[in-house]
Amino acid sequence: MSAYEIVDHTYDVIVVGAGGAGLRATLGLAEAGLSTACVTKVFPTRSHTVAAQGGISAALGNMGEDDWRWHMYDTVKGSDWLGDQDAIELMCKHAMAAVIELEHYGLPFSRTEDGHIYQRPFGGMTTQYGKGIAQRTCAAADRTGHAMLHTLYQQSIRHQAEFFIEYFAIDLIMENGACRGVVALDLADGKVHRFRGQMTILATGGYGRAYFSCTGAHTCTGDGGGMVLRAGLPLEDMEFVQFHPTGIYGAGCLITEGARGEGGYLTNSQGERFMERYAPNAKDLASRDVVSRASTIEIREGRGVGPLKDHIYLHLEHLGPQVIHERLPGITETARIFAGVDVTREPIPILPTVHYNMGGVPCTMHAEAVTLRDGKEAVVPGLMTVGEAACVSVHGANRLGSNSLLDLVVFGREAALHCKRLLTAGAAQRPLPRDGAELALSRLDRLRHAHGSRPTAAIRLEMQKIMQADAAVFRTGETLAQGVDKLSRTFASFADVSVSDRGLIWNTDLVETLELENLLLQALATIHSAANRRESRGAHAREDFPERDDAHWLKHTLCWIDAQGGARFDYRPVHLNTLTNEVESFPPKARSY
Repeated sequence: MSAYEIVDHTYDVIVVGAGGAGLRATLGLAEAGLSTACVTKVFPTRSHTVAAQGGISAALGNMGEDDWRWHMYDTVKGSDWLGDQDAIELMCKHAMAAVIELEHYGLPFSRTEDGHIYQRPFGGMTTQYGKGIAQRTCAAADRTGHAMLHTLYQQSIRHQAEFFIEYFAIDLIMENGACRGVVALDLADGKVHRFRGQMTILATGGYGRAYFSCTGAHTCTGDGGGMVLRAGLPLEDMEFVQFHPTGIYGAGCLITEGARGEGGYLTNSQGERFMERYAPNAKDLASRDVVSRASTIEIREGRGVGPLKDHIYLHLEHLGPQVIHERLPGITETARIFAGVDVTREPIPILPTVHYNMGGVPCTMHAEAVTLRDGKEAVVPGLMTVGEAACVSVHGANRLGSNSLLDLVVFGREAALHCKRLLTAGAAQRPLPRDGAELALSRLDRLRHAHGSRPTAAIRLEMQKIMQADAAVFRTGETLAQGVDKLSRTFASFADVSVSDRGLIWNTDLVETLELENLLLQALATIHSAANRRESRGAHAREDFPERDDAHWLKHTLCWIDAQGGARFDYRPVHLNTLTNEVESFPPKARSY
């Protein structure tokens, strides 16, 4: 420790991450009068929620009949029955109030002619329990996440929340199985900061950058998941990785599902609207796993477009320039920059691309992190988690589009409310253990002085190509076994990593190496969990086990990764119980598992 200048802080709550979930939790905590530090490695409005385009789901009924029970049914069905129904009920029932609250905070939603919040159709969102198409997704053009981040950050500043911006969280401070805080590196001056708190909330987002092609920013490295695994805690349902059907071919940039919600459609090399064969009712608005697999099958069977026949087309040109510029201005710009396409005249070349991680840190619907002790589920004292970093699990095996922004605000708010119930503002806290920061500092020092033969970028690229090839849209036991073997060797090679910059001030080489270790741990958890689950469910499609197997696999996977890269598994039951009897209007098929 003597080699580093250490600064200590004490707060009631430490929030790690300043995306939608982290900011909503920070705002709620500040409103509750709890002293709060929000630690973030990027400026809050640069967090990846800024890239969310399509909107946030809520059964407001502004554009037609709707009901939160229909929303819940869609979410349970979309999760392929792996979602926890008590948490899903909480989310869908609170969705309307959450959106109205955002409106009152100042989020500039698009409007109908009579002034109500504009809502568009989205994949998997239906009315009357699957009979009609719901217009449920509340949108601010195609920049909803951008509007949400700015709104929540402004409100957090208004309530005097404290931000530690461009601080990289290295590891949790654990004591006797309880979380006491977090250690972070100030990227601007190289000082190490220890944050002590009654509660630590991880809101660090997903780990999409474990794959070669993804819609996530380069900052999407799942740092919270890496910290949790190093603390000896498990991650849940890591085998479920969502591929978004419309990432720009070659670049991976997201084309929102809202494009299809506004009337866009997919075609193959024969000009055929092929989704009519795979999903006759929902067609291009089928859930993301269905559309991604359909597109992949078209390409595999030789009906792809382009010289290599390795992608497909998304058509928007028939919508007309006025609708496109009003409803999809961001898409117009993105397609022009990254595909060289004028969407008013020609189709966009697209390909299924990694977009979202359904798995994450297991937690209750009050955001409390959980683990297993002596075979029984137990809350981890002092640790909570929200957003894509968490596995509540409201998304189960496959998230419906526009449920992610809802997840962020509902459970970010719930985390703040639960802290208000549990904690006393300004309560005295025990001193941190003498060796509490040792894990973080030894790791920082080891990687800072790493002088092996393999550059960080080379190891990262190798990992990404393995994941893209062997843990993709379709999986088999053979490819997964090959992937496990190759990725284990890549993980072992990390011991030979090379870091060229020994400094502490804006050492991006060091930060990327710290991030790579987080990615490697979660990539291992993903590919081991995928090999372990011998069925097809939601986004996890095993060609050697093509059917869903509720008799053996209607359960959540818990995965621990040890220091040598080995995996250990256990399981949590799926919560098939609801919070109330208000959902008894579900049709009988919704109760068939």
